[in-house]
Amino acid sequence: MSDTLTKHKERALLFLESGFIAVNQSDEVAAKKLFAAAELLQPENELIKLGFGYLHLCKLELKKAIECFDTLLKEHPDHEMAKTFKGLALSMTPDGVSAGEKLLTEMAKSKDEQVKNLSTSTLEFVDKYVKQAPSPADLQKPKQK
Repeated sequence: MSDTLTKHKERALLFLESGFIAVNQSDEVAAKKLFAAAELLQPENELIKLGFGYLHLCKLELKKAIECFDTLLKEHPDHEMAKTFKGLALSMTPDGVSAGEKLLTEMAKSKDEQVKNLSTSTLEFVDKYVKQAPSPADLQKPKQK
């Protein structure tokens, strides 16, 4: 790693945190650049993959989001936030509602309050809106002739 990169390695978390803020501000271009900068400085940081998955999740690119979370979970199978986000994404797909609920139910028992709260509120959302006919998943299914 060059001297410049080594010198700024500790700033990777600032880029990463700023990337999550950019996602929440719907600034996809900035988020991608910030996550890429963090990845350049700390390629081993699992939160970068979580950030890219979160970006896809917020854009409702559910398949891409699930792929990001799966990649992260292969390397870190106990990553609770990745499991929670994957459960959230799955619960909004036509064929993944029950798998998403299963993951979210597991994560609702977490000791991490943020993970527990997100999982619980997502499960409530799924019960109240996704499982009601017609659900968003039903609207995505191909129409039968």
